[in-house]
Amino acid sequence: MTRANLDSRDAGFTQELAFGTIRNWLLYEKIIEAASSRKIDDIEPEAQIVLVLGVHQLLDMRVPVHAAINESVNLAKKKASKGSVGFVNAVLRKVAAKDKDDWIDLVTAGLSSNDALSIQYSHPVWIVQAFRMALSSRGIENQIEQLLASNNTAPRVSVVALPGFSSVAELNGDQESRNPSPIGVEVLGNPAEIELVRKGHARVQDQGSQLVTLALVEAETTAAQNNWLDMCAGPGGKAALLAALSLKTDSTLVLNEVLPHRADLVSKAISPLGSFEIRNMDGREFGDQSQKFSRILLDAPCTGLGALRRRPESRWRRTTDDLVDLVKLQRELLASAWASLGSGGVLAYVTCSPHLSETTAQVAWAQGKYKDELELLNANEILNKINPLLELDEGLKTTQLWPHVHGTDAMFLALMRKSVN
Repeated sequence: MTRANLDSRDAGFTQELAFGTIRNWLLYEKIIEAASSRKIDDIEPEAQIVLVLGVHQLLDMRVPVHAAINESVNLAKKKASKGSVGFVNAVLRKVAAKDKDDWIDLVTAGLSSNDALSIQYSHPVWIVQAFRMALSSRGIENQIEQLLASNNTAPRVSVVALPGFSSVAELNGDQESRNPSPIGVEVLGNPAEIELVRKGHARVQDQGSQLVTLALVEAETTAAQNNWLDMCAGPGGKAALLAALSLKTDSTLVLNEVLPHRADLVSKAISPLGSFEIRNMDGREFGDQSQKFSRILLDAPCTGLGALRRRPESRWRRTTDDLVDLVKLQRELLASAWASLGSGGVLAYVTCSPHLSETTAQVAWAQGKYKDELELLNANEILNKINPLLELDEGLKTTQLWPHVHGTDAMFLALMRKSVN
């Protein structure tokens, strides 16, 4: 926005136009097909883009009809073929004749529940199915629409007050009880204008990420060591929080990141807090080393389906094929982390995804592989002590946070403790 030299009002409009269009892309394509009597692939790509941007302005933004159509036509004149200009004008005028709910009813008529939800909320069908299964595993399958809708609502910005360096009271944010993290607040405006954020003593961070990190530190350990490991530390958000917490507990912390550019981000994140060891190696190699750790955070690479509200493009980039390689990598990292865990130590397995293949299925795999030495701690009980207002089901030992329930990304957490030899 700065490079485009936009003021704050224009920047906000542009961001909503871009992100809102991406969030609703599938629905808008179906509406364009219905309004034009053409398949979307039969429309030239440049005209497609002009049309979806125009449809978003007409159906989801407070843009006057004449302005939305005129600007779209002008854009078509600049970016699309001459023959498409009249087509864009005609289609958008037809779209403007109905409101969004009427169009949704029209384009989802006669479809199955999953197919209709896929179009209405613009999520690929496989993601709708995965979310439904994940919700069902928690006994809340009837909340599928609330979850999908929450992914299409831009989240407010949350900031974490790094313990020992800042406090919630200093951040002047929204300190209402809805904040799930005791060290997090929602803020309005640009967080870069907050002095503590500029100093690196507070950071923009989803409160779900804060909670899973706090839970690891609160979990009881009987390990002889007092050293911690963040195995996949990039880009550095949880690493910075772990670093601050390690200083308060006189623990040593090793931060590892396999990708050099992400390791640089980790270095920048923790530099305002002090000096910490940063390694640049494949996390799967830790298990081959003799060093053992008392607490390990494995924030495993995943599909990122838990953060679709802040990264809406991910829903269109990810496919079921991605799961094959990711599940394999997650298990390899889990095995390495377990081998690196000292007796009595605690491993936090974390993903920003509710997909069962990346969450409870991986925990079940670990329990089967390490059944004689793995104790699954009750993460929900630990988090309820951190914030009783979370009201997590303590009948389940793993934690699944939800944007529509907790106001966080859909973070998953399992806490595994290694028995004492």
